[in-house]
Amino acid sequence: MKLAILGGSFNPVHLGHLFVAGLALQDGYDRVILVPAFKSPFKTKAEGASASERLAMLSASIEGDPKFGIDNCELRRAGVSYTIDTIDDIIKRYRLKEKPGLILGDDLADTFHLWHEAPSIAEKTDIIIARRLKKPDKEVPFPYSHRKLENNIMDISSELIRKKISQGENWQYLVPQGARNIIENQYLYGYKPQDQEKNISEPKYKENIQETIALLEKTARLSLSPTRFLHSRQTALMAFDLCLHFGLDPWDGYLAGITHDLCKTMNDDELLLLAESNGYEIMPMEKDTPSLLHGLAASHKLKTQYNIKDESILEAVRHHVIGPNEAATKAGPLAKIIYIADKIEVSRHWVDSELREKEAFSDLDEMYNAVLNYQYENS
Repeated sequence: MKLAILGGSFNPVHLGHLFVAGLALQDGYDRVILVPAFKSPFKTKAEGASASERLAMLSASIEGDPKFGIDNCELRRAGVSYTIDTIDDIIKRYRLKEKPGLILGDDLADTFHLWHEAPSIAEKTDIIIARRLKKPDKEVPFPYSHRKLENNIMDISSELIRKKISQGENWQYLVPQGARNIIENQYLYGYKPQDQEKNISEPKYKENIQETIALLEKTARLSLSPTRFLHSRQTALMAFDLCLHFGLDPWDGYLAGITHDLCKTMNDDELLLLAESNGYEIMPMEKDTPSLLHGLAASHKLKTQYNIKDESILEAVRHHVIGPNEAATKAGPLAKIIYIADKIEVSRHWVDSELREKEAFSDLDEMYNAVLNYQYENS
């Protein structure tokens, strides 16, 4: 296996890092090993995220991709990191039979001769220089064997991203989704929610809400058909918007919406067995048509497998099929919103579009009753 090494502070990892790593894969390498530095000799004052947070962002950014690996040898050594030590360590531990590639940006090439034991690095690796600079101030000959990649330039840097985050500018799509979730969850680099002016409150029941939702959304996407998953996501988006409009936590709405059909693929026997074995009260309508229990099953799964304890979310998922009723005493505003969103989200093209005009209703109950009546009249 041919390995290439890409080291850096990854503070944070961004799409430019992965783009350059992808160039090495196209150049014939089987895997790129990402090596986060504990402390770079040239970036001793870099701030923003701890070593463990940077490692977590890297891990979240390459999930499910065997073309990438992460080696934490520099984090384990601590102190200032020298590339030659990392190369020797990786060659030995990975039992490499041929030289690894070493990926550099051309912004580092000019100062490579200052690196600790630069000649030994050049001897033990195949140096690959990728374009990072639009126009170098001056062309400095690189005195070691190498090859240059004539790639397009992605004008992104970790410093730029940190600056954008701290100043409240647009940055979210300069980093992989996994890294973005961690930055937002952990409030790294001075992050503050940009939607505060829309009264999007911070979720009250989970510290890592974006990661939780991303996991559940992926689970739904993999378990449902494409059209059913599209319905779930449209439900989540509409529930998010309705929660904003009616003064509820929008993340509660999104989570309940994306998971409300999580158990839609269970058969009747499985649904009945789950309900009976867990002591749930089964309504006569549900006993006659067990498929109606898929909301109950999804609620149970959220509670037992994903540790979702918020009763308003669980009840909303539980009662989305036929709607909150007098027997469902715990079902409140969120349950009504999920029922509404499930029944009239935009992929339901046959629905009277006027029902989606939330501003036309005086309150949530009026909108809920209008959708409920529409369902009864057209069922």
